[in-house]
Amino acid sequence: MIDEDISPAGWRPPNLVGSLLTRANLRNRPTVLLFGEPCIIRGSGQLKVPDGSKRLLALVALSRGGVDRRHAAGLLWPTGSDHHAAGCLRSALWRLKQAGLDILGSDNRVLSLQHGTIVDIGVVSEWATRLINGSATQDDLFVASWRGDTLDLLPDWSDDWVIFERERIRQRLLHALEALSRQLSGVGRSADAVDAAIWAVSADPLRESANRVLIAAHLAEGNCVEARRAYQRYRDLVRRELGIEPSEQLVSLEQETVRLQRRA
Repeated sequence: MIDEDISPAGWRPPNLVGSLLTRANLRNRPTVLLFGEPCIIRGSGQLKVPDGSKRLLALVALSRGGVDRRHAAGLLWPTGSDHHAAGCLRSALWRLKQAGLDILGSDNRVLSLQHGTIVDIGVVSEWATRLINGSATQDDLFVASWRGDTLDLLPDWSDDWVIFERERIRQRLLHALEALSRQLSGVGRSADAVDAAIWAVSADPLRESANRVLIAAHLAEGNCVEARRAYQRYRDLVRRELGIEPSEQLVSLEQETVRLQRRA
Protein backbone atom coordinates (compact mmCIF):
# COMPACT_ATOMS: atom_id res chain seq x y z
CA MET A 1 0.00 0.00 0.00
CA ILE A 2 1.08 3.57 -0.60
CA ASP A 3 1.63 5.51 2.58
CA GLU A 4 -0.63 8.53 2.99
CA ASP A 5 2.49 10.68 3.12
CA ILE A 6 5.29 9.16 1.05
CA SER A 7 7.76 11.98 0.72
CA PRO A 8 9.52 14.61 2.79
CA ALA A 9 7.52 17.22 0.88
CA GLY A 10 4.29 15.66 2.09
CA TRP A 11 2.92 14.68 -1.34
CA ARG A 12 -0.66 13.47 -1.04
CA PRO A 13 -2.15 12.05 -4.23
CA PRO A 14 -5.78 12.70 -5.14
CA ASN A 15 -7.79 9.79 -3.79
CA LEU A 16 -8.87 8.48 -7.19
CA VAL A 17 -5.39 8.69 -8.68
CA GLY A 18 -3.73 7.44 -5.50
CA SER A 19 -6.00 4.39 -5.33
CA LEU A 20 -5.35 3.48 -8.96
CA LEU A 21 -1.60 3.96 -8.62
CA THR A 22 -1.59 1.73 -5.54
CA ARG A 23 -3.01 -1.05 -7.67
CA ALA A 24 -0.37 -0.33 -10.31
CA ASN A 25 2.36 -1.21 -7.78
CA LEU A 26 3.73 2.31 -7.52
CA ARG A 27 6.53 1.49 -5.09
CA ASN A 28 8.43 -0.73 -7.52
CA ARG A 29 8.23 1.46 -10.61
CA PRO A 30 9.07 5.11 -11.33
CA THR A 31 5.92 7.16 -11.86
CA VAL A 32 5.44 10.44 -13.70
CA LEU A 33 2.68 12.59 -12.21
CA LEU A 34 1.05 15.15 -14.49
CA PHE A 35 -2.14 15.84 -12.55
CA GLY A 36 -0.93 19.02 -10.91
CA GLU A 37 2.67 20.20 -11.20
CA PRO A 38 4.90 17.58 -12.88
CA CYS A 39 6.96 15.44 -10.54
CA ILE A 40 8.32 11.92 -10.32
CA ILE A 41 7.70 9.36 -7.61
CA ARG A 42 10.41 6.75 -7.18
CA GLY A 43 10.54 4.37 -4.26
CA SER A 44 9.19 6.27 -1.28
CA GLY A 45 10.23 9.74 -2.40
CA GLN A 46 9.11 12.59 -4.58
CA LEU A 47 11.68 13.93 -7.01
CA LYS A 48 11.40 17.50 -8.27
CA VAL A 49 11.68 18.04 -12.01
CA PRO A 50 13.91 20.96 -13.05
CA ASP A 51 11.87 23.85 -14.44
CA GLY A 52 13.70 23.79 -17.76
CA SER A 53 12.83 20.11 -18.29
CA LYS A 54 9.18 19.97 -17.23
CA ARG A 55 7.65 20.57 -20.63
CA LEU A 56 9.91 18.06 -22.32
CA LEU A 57 9.07 15.39 -19.74
CA ALA A 58 5.34 16.14 -20.02
CA LEU A 59 5.39 16.02 -23.82
CA VAL A 60 7.12 12.63 -23.88
CA ALA A 61 4.93 11.23 -21.09
CA LEU A 62 1.76 12.28 -22.91
CA SER A 63 2.91 10.82 -26.21
CA ARG A 64 2.05 7.21 -25.22
CA GLY A 65 5.03 6.16 -27.29
CA GLY A 66 8.02 7.94 -28.76
CA VAL A 67 8.44 11.56 -29.81
CA ASP A 68 10.66 12.58 -32.69
CA ARG A 69 13.50 14.72 -31.35
CA ARG A 70 13.20 17.37 -34.06
CA HIS A 71 9.43 17.59 -33.57
CA ALA A 72 9.84 17.96 -29.80
CA ALA A 73 12.51 20.65 -30.18
CA GLY A 74 10.47 22.65 -32.67
CA LEU A 75 7.28 22.38 -30.61
CA LEU A 76 8.84 23.35 -27.28
CA TRP A 77 11.29 25.99 -28.54
CA PRO A 78 9.59 27.45 -31.64
CA THR A 79 11.52 30.72 -31.74
CA GLY A 80 14.99 30.85 -33.20
CA SER A 81 16.80 28.39 -35.45
CA ASP A 82 16.60 24.60 -35.53
CA HIS A 83 20.14 24.57 -34.14
CA HIS A 84 19.03 26.66 -31.15
CA ALA A 85 16.01 24.40 -30.51
CA ALA A 86 18.19 21.29 -30.66
CA GLY A 87 20.56 22.86 -28.13
CA CYS A 88 17.67 23.64 -25.77
CA LEU A 89 16.52 20.04 -26.04
CA ARG A 90 19.97 18.73 -25.14
CA SER A 91 20.08 21.12 -22.16
CA ALA A 92 16.68 19.89 -20.91
CA LEU A 93 17.86 16.28 -21.10
CA TRP A 94 21.10 17.18 -19.31
CA ARG A 95 19.18 18.89 -16.47
CA LEU A 96 17.10 15.75 -15.93
CA LYS A 97 20.20 13.59 -15.62
CA GLN A 98 21.93 16.09 -13.33
CA ALA A 99 18.87 15.90 -11.05
CA GLY A 100 19.15 12.11 -10.95
CA LEU A 101 16.11 11.66 -13.19
CA ASP A 102 17.39 9.33 -15.87
CA ILE A 103 13.83 8.62 -16.96
CA LEU A 104 13.93 9.51 -20.66
CA GLY A 105 15.47 7.21 -23.19
CA SER A 106 16.99 8.91 -26.22
CA ASP A 107 18.64 7.98 -29.48
CA ASN A 108 19.45 10.11 -32.51
CA ARG A 109 15.77 10.28 -33.55
CA VAL A 110 13.31 9.40 -30.80
CA LEU A 111 12.65 10.33 -27.17
CA SER A 112 10.69 7.94 -24.96
CA LEU A 113 10.14 7.04 -21.33
CA GLN A 114 12.36 4.34 -19.89
CA HIS A 115 10.76 0.88 -19.92
CA GLY A 116 8.52 0.20 -16.93
CA THR A 117 7.72 3.84 -16.19
CA ILE A 118 4.14 4.56 -15.11
CA VAL A 119 2.29 7.75 -16.06
CA ASP A 120 -0.66 8.71 -13.86
CA ILE A 121 -2.77 9.76 -16.85
CA GLY A 122 -2.22 6.38 -18.48
CA VAL A 123 -3.39 4.51 -15.38
CA VAL A 124 -6.50 6.68 -15.01
CA SER A 125 -7.28 6.43 -18.74
CA GLU A 126 -7.09 2.63 -18.63
CA TRP A 127 -9.53 2.60 -15.68
CA ALA A 128 -11.88 4.91 -17.57
CA THR A 129 -11.70 2.74 -20.70
CA ARG A 130 -12.66 -0.40 -18.78
CA LEU A 131 -15.70 1.36 -17.35
CA ILE A 132 -16.76 2.82 -20.69
CA ASN A 133 -16.43 -0.41 -22.70
CA GLY A 134 -18.06 -2.60 -20.05
CA SER A 135 -14.99 -4.63 -19.06
CA ALA A 136 -14.59 -3.18 -15.56
CA THR A 137 -13.61 -5.52 -12.74
CA GLN A 138 -15.09 -5.45 -9.26
CA ASP A 139 -12.01 -3.53 -8.13
CA ASP A 140 -12.78 -0.87 -10.75
CA LEU A 141 -16.13 -0.19 -9.11
CA PHE A 142 -14.57 1.37 -6.05
CA VAL A 143 -15.70 4.83 -5.07
CA ALA A 144 -12.95 7.26 -4.16
CA SER A 145 -13.48 10.86 -3.17
CA TRP A 146 -13.71 12.96 -6.31
CA ARG A 147 -12.33 16.45 -6.60
CA GLY A 148 -12.34 17.69 -10.15
CA ASP A 149 -9.64 20.27 -9.48
CA THR A 150 -7.18 17.60 -8.37
CA LEU A 151 -7.54 15.92 -11.77
CA ASP A 152 -6.63 19.04 -13.70
CA LEU A 153 -3.90 18.12 -16.14
CA LEU A 154 -0.91 20.48 -15.90
CA PRO A 155 -2.95 23.40 -14.53
CA ASP A 156 -2.12 26.89 -15.83
CA TRP A 157 -0.20 25.50 -18.82
CA SER A 158 -1.49 27.16 -21.99
CA ASP A 159 0.36 25.17 -24.67
CA ASP A 160 -2.01 23.94 -27.38
CA TRP A 161 -0.86 20.32 -27.00
CA VAL A 162 -1.64 20.50 -23.27
CA ILE A 163 -5.05 22.14 -23.76
CA PHE A 164 -6.17 19.44 -26.20
CA GLU A 165 -4.97 16.62 -23.94
CA ARG A 166 -6.52 18.26 -20.88
CA GLU A 167 -9.92 18.36 -22.57
CA ARG A 168 -9.54 14.81 -23.86
CA ILE A 169 -8.86 13.39 -20.41
CA ARG A 170 -11.63 15.51 -18.86
CA GLN A 171 -14.17 14.13 -21.32
CA ARG A 172 -12.86 10.61 -20.80
CA LEU A 173 -13.26 10.88 -17.05
CA LEU A 174 -16.76 12.31 -17.29
CA HIS A 175 -17.84 9.42 -19.51
CA ALA A 176 -16.22 7.04 -17.02
CA LEU A 177 -18.05 8.55 -14.06
CA GLU A 178 -21.35 8.24 -15.90
CA ALA A 179 -20.59 4.61 -16.74
CA LEU A 180 -19.52 4.00 -13.15
CA SER A 181 -22.84 5.32 -11.87
CA ARG A 182 -24.84 3.11 -14.23
CA GLN A 183 -22.85 0.01 -13.32
CA LEU A 184 -23.11 0.69 -9.60
CA SER A 185 -26.89 1.00 -9.97
CA GLY A 186 -26.87 -2.30 -11.83
CA VAL A 187 -25.30 -4.12 -8.88
CA GLY A 188 -27.56 -2.47 -6.31
CA ARG A 189 -25.06 0.06 -4.94
CA SER A 190 -27.49 2.95 -5.21
CA ALA A 191 -25.81 5.38 -2.82
CA ASP A 192 -22.46 4.99 -4.56
CA ALA A 193 -24.18 5.36 -7.96
CA VAL A 194 -25.67 8.68 -6.85
CA ASP A 195 -22.25 9.83 -5.60
CA ALA A 196 -20.55 9.02 -8.92
CA ALA A 197 -23.27 10.86 -10.85
CA ILE A 198 -23.02 13.88 -8.56
CA TRP A 199 -19.25 14.01 -9.15
CA ALA A 200 -19.88 14.09 -12.91
CA VAL A 201 -22.50 16.83 -12.55
CA SER A 202 -20.28 18.90 -10.26
CA ALA A 203 -17.46 18.71 -12.82
CA ASP A 204 -19.77 20.00 -15.58
CA PRO A 205 -23.20 21.16 -14.34
CA LEU A 206 -24.43 21.87 -17.90
CA ARG A 207 -23.64 18.35 -19.13
CA GLU A 208 -27.00 16.76 -19.88
CA SER A 209 -25.76 13.17 -19.96
CA ALA A 210 -24.37 13.55 -16.43
CA ASN A 211 -27.65 14.97 -15.16
CA ARG A 212 -29.55 12.19 -16.91
CA VAL A 213 -27.42 9.58 -15.12
CA LEU A 214 -28.01 11.33 -11.79
CA ILE A 215 -31.78 11.28 -12.30
CA ALA A 216 -31.62 7.60 -13.28
CA ALA A 217 -29.57 6.80 -10.16
CA HIS A 218 -32.19 8.46 -7.94
CA LEU A 219 -34.93 6.50 -9.70
CA ALA A 220 -33.02 3.25 -9.28
CA GLU A 221 -33.21 3.62 -5.51
CA GLY A 222 -36.86 4.76 -5.63
CA ASN A 223 -36.23 8.43 -4.83
CA CYS A 224 -38.67 10.05 -7.23
CA VAL A 225 -38.67 13.35 -5.36
CA GLU A 226 -34.86 13.61 -5.60
CA ALA A 227 -35.07 12.71 -9.28
CA ARG A 228 -37.56 15.51 -9.94
CA ARG A 229 -35.44 17.98 -7.98
CA ALA A 230 -32.39 17.05 -10.05
CA TYR A 231 -34.38 17.54 -13.25
CA GLN A 232 -35.77 20.90 -12.15
CA ARG A 233 -32.32 22.17 -11.14
CA TYR A 234 -30.90 21.24 -14.52
CA ARG A 235 -33.90 22.65 -16.42
CA ASP A 236 -33.64 25.97 -14.59
CA LEU A 237 -29.86 26.09 -15.12
CA VAL A 238 -29.93 25.57 -18.90
CA ARG A 239 -32.80 28.02 -19.27
CA ARG A 240 -30.84 30.65 -17.36
CA GLU A 241 -27.36 29.99 -18.77
CA LEU A 242 -28.11 28.84 -22.32
CA GLY A 243 -31.68 29.90 -23.02
CA ILE A 244 -32.66 26.37 -24.07
CA GLU A 245 -34.88 23.56 -22.82
CA PRO A 246 -33.74 20.05 -21.82
CA SER A 247 -33.77 17.46 -24.59
CA GLU A 248 -36.77 15.27 -25.32
CA GLN A 249 -34.87 12.34 -23.85
CA LEU A 250 -34.50 14.08 -20.52
CA VAL A 251 -38.08 15.34 -20.56
CA SER A 252 -39.27 11.75 -21.14
CA LEU A 253 -37.23 10.61 -18.15
CA GLU A 254 -38.82 13.32 -16.00
CA GLN A 255 -42.28 12.27 -17.18
CA GLU A 256 -41.49 8.71 -16.18
CA THR A 257 -40.48 10.07 -12.79
CA VAL A 258 -43.87 11.78 -12.43
CA ARG A 259 -45.70 8.53 -13.33
CA LEU A 260 -43.71 6.57 -10.77
CA GLN A 261 -44.34 9.22 -8.13
CA ARG A 262 -48.10 9.07 -8.74
CA ARG A 263 -48.11 5.30 -8.34
CA ALA A 264 -46.29 5.49 -5.01
